[in-house]
Amino acid sequence: MDALHTAFRQHLAQTSPYPLALDVIGAEGCHIHTRDGTRYLDLVAGLAVNNTGHRHPRVVQAIKDQVDRYLHVIPYGEFIQEPQVRFAERLVQLLPPGLDSVYFVNSGTEANEAALKLAKRVTGRTGLIACHRSYHGSTHGSLSITGNEAKKFRNRPLLPDVRFITFNDPNDLNRIDERTAAVVIEPIQGDAGTRIPDHSWVVALRKRCTAVGALLVFDEVQTGMGRTGRHFAFEHAGVVPDILVLGKALGGGLPIGALVASRDRLHQFTHDPVLGHITTFGGHPLPCVAGLAALEVMLDEELAANAARMGQRFVQGLAHPRIKEVRGQGLMIAVDLGDADLVQFVVKDLLANGVLGFWFLSCPTAFRIAPPLTISATLVDQALQAIHRALDHAPA
Repeated sequence: MDALHTAFRQHLAQTSPYPLALDVIGAEGCHIHTRDGTRYLDLVAGLAVNNTGHRHPRVVQAIKDQVDRYLHVIPYGEFIQEPQVRFAERLVQLLPPGLDSVYFVNSGTEANEAALKLAKRVTGRTGLIACHRSYHGSTHGSLSITGNEAKKFRNRPLLPDVRFITFNDPNDLNRIDERTAAVVIEPIQGDAGTRIPDHSWVVALRKRCTAVGALLVFDEVQTGMGRTGRHFAFEHAGVVPDILVLGKALGGGLPIGALVASRDRLHQFTHDPVLGHITTFGGHPLPCVAGLAALEVMLDEELAANAARMGQRFVQGLAHPRIKEVRGQGLMIAVDLGDADLVQFVVKDLLANGVLGFWFLSCPTAFRIAPPLTISATLVDQALQAIHRALDHAPA
C-alpha cells in the first residue's frame, strides 16, 4: 500500500470498512481515470450527480470565469449576487405556477430540513408523513422521515410526530389528516431500488393533501434535472408539489441544494423570527454558475430525451436468466438479481473490467445503472456487454 492509500485509511474519515478506493486523477464525459492508467466507464455518475458528464466544457468554463470575479462574500440572502439570481430565474422558468421562488442551500439533505421547517411554519402543524423504504438524507430531520430503521437506530431519538405510509398503496392515504403539516415522498424511490409509483396513486396523494390542507413535498434530489427522462419526475404524473426539493445534479458537479415553493410561502422565513432558515454557504457563486451552465446544457443538448432513449436501450438489453427484474425510468435503473452475493460479484467483476457500477444500500439484491445523461448508444452497448459477461461468469 503506497503512502497516499495509507494516508487515506489513517487520516480521512471512512464511511464503510470496504471503500472501493479508486485513486482518481481525472474524469471527463462518461469516464473516470485512475493513477494506475485504468479508464472506467462510469455507470454511477457520482450517484446521479454528474448528469451533464464529468467536466462538461461549458460547466468548467463557467466555474473558471466566476473564480476570477469573486467567491464567498456574505451569508445567504444579504447581497444581490448575479449567479444566484440568474440561476433561480432560469430554474423557475421550467416550473409550473406555484413553484416560482428558490432558496439555495448546501445539499439535498439541508433542502429537506428546510422544507420540513417551512411546512410546519406555513401550516401551523407538526405532523409529518413519509414512506416506508424512503431515503431523504443523513441529518437528523432527514433521517426522521427516512423509512429505513437500519440507517436510523443509532441516532434516536429523532423528530417526534412522524408517521409512515406504504409507497404506492392507496389504502394508506387516509392516514394523511388535518394534523399533517407535510407529506414528503420521492416521486420515484431511489435507494429502495428504483420503485416507480402508479400515476393514479400520485394523483390521489395530491388530492388527499389538498383536501386536508397538508403540503405535498417532492424530494427530487436524485430524480430531478433530467434523470428520469423528463426535466423533473413529477412531470410523469402531471402532479405539482407544494414544495420541490433539489440537489445532486443541480450543481453540475458542485455541491448545492434548493427548495422551491411559492414566493408567499418562502417569505415566511423572513420574519417572526427573521432568518427562519439561514445558511452561510448556501447559494455560493461557484455552484450557482456551474448549476446554471449545467441546466443550459441539459436543455440545449436535450439530455432528458437522451436519458429516455438510452434508458430504454438499457432496459431492452438487460435480458438474462440471472436477472429477476429491471425497474427504471430514464437513466435511473435498478437491475434486481434477487441475490445480494450475486450483486457483489457482478459489481466487482464490472470494476475489474473497467466499468464502474454500484449497489443499493437499502436494496442489496439489486445494482444501479445511473450514468451521465450524455451517454451514447455505443457506450450503453459496451456496458451491456460487460454486464452480460459478468452474469455469465458468476457462480451458480
